[in-house]
Amino acid sequence: MKKCVIMPDSFKHTMTSIEICEIIARKIIQFYPDCQTIKIPVADGGEGTTDCYIAAVGANRIDLTVSGPYGDPLNVYYARQRDTAVVEMAQAAGLPLVEDRQNPALTTTYGVGEMILHAVNGGCKSIIIGLGGSCTNDAGAGMASALGVRFFDKTGKSFIPTGATLDQVEKIDRSKSVQMLKGCSIVAMCDIDNPMYGPEGAAHVFAPQKGADSDMVQKLDNNLKHIASVIDRDIDIDVSHLPGSGAAGAMGAGVVAFLNGRLESGIQTMLDLVQFDQTVKNADLIITGEGRIDGQSIRGKVVIGIAERASKSNIPVIAVVGDIGPGADLAYSMGVSSIFSTNRRAVPFSEARKTSREDLSATIDSILRFQKIFD
Repeated sequence: MKKCVIMPDSFKHTMTSIEICEIIARKIIQFYPDCQTIKIPVADGGEGTTDCYIAAVGANRIDLTVSGPYGDPLNVYYARQRDTAVVEMAQAAGLPLVEDRQNPALTTTYGVGEMILHAVNGGCKSIIIGLGGSCTNDAGAGMASALGVRFFDKTGKSFIPTGATLDQVEKIDRSKSVQMLKGCSIVAMCDIDNPMYGPEGAAHVFAPQKGADSDMVQKLDNNLKHIASVIDRDIDIDVSHLPGSGAAGAMGAGVVAFLNGRLESGIQTMLDLVQFDQTVKNADLIITGEGRIDGQSIRGKVVIGIAERASKSNIPVIAVVGDIGPGADLAYSMGVSSIFSTNRRAVPFSEARKTSREDLSATIDSILRFQKIFD
């Protein structure tokens, strides 16, 4: 083997994609000392997306202080490479930030808007926003407010809406933000297709995970319906049933409506950012992976996204995962060559996670020993 590309996602609650790259690379060098080994940690928009981009392309880390979910000062960072910025919304509005204060009716995405504003003011023309892991349900109104969008109540007073007050919005004016973002391309990395509201929408599906009870869920859902109607009237965009508009507390809808952005596959966006097609040219093998692969992975997760692109160049793809669930075999028709689990013993996850690094290393060892048979 002369060239191998390592491109894993993280194993949630066990290993980061950067750690996984290092473990696999050490084993490859052990068996193939002369192999060109390329490490590209990847993510599809959720936690760790910024770090992956920094590690993969050597982007600059930009540190700043913004408003947290409840307005408290919060230290965050984003990645910048030339005029491209990668902003992870969970840095400023992620669920872990609120700890035991979960309340999607009151939390805001204002800090996310401040991160974007900092990048734009710094000269960035391409803004990539990773959606995922939010503690909010404000349809991105907080983010939009930080970028100059104005929301008015029935008395004509402007305010910054939260999930609880979206129903008070009577008028939206985004003229200032349109001018501010002129010439900018804004893309949100989004890998879910939930609509903005309704039984499969942001409030009903995701708000309970953020601390909402049944009454709050219904209130939040009604408020999203209201703001969608105002958006349709004042901005002339119907985001209500746009696939992915329910992502990150309906921030998917906000990116499209308030920032004139677009929603794209998270992994495909990341692969474009790291120049995947050029990077894997003449590779003998790609090793990827994630914590679990199952039938849901076929909808565009990291492993499948990589396999589909790699199949166009006839490059074998090995997926090394923590758990193999029902429907995983569908991955073989999507470009995956083989799937291996790192679970070497029949123990609960709480036990398996303690030896995840050793188990990953041992699994790669076994794969490469088998590979050597055919060299």
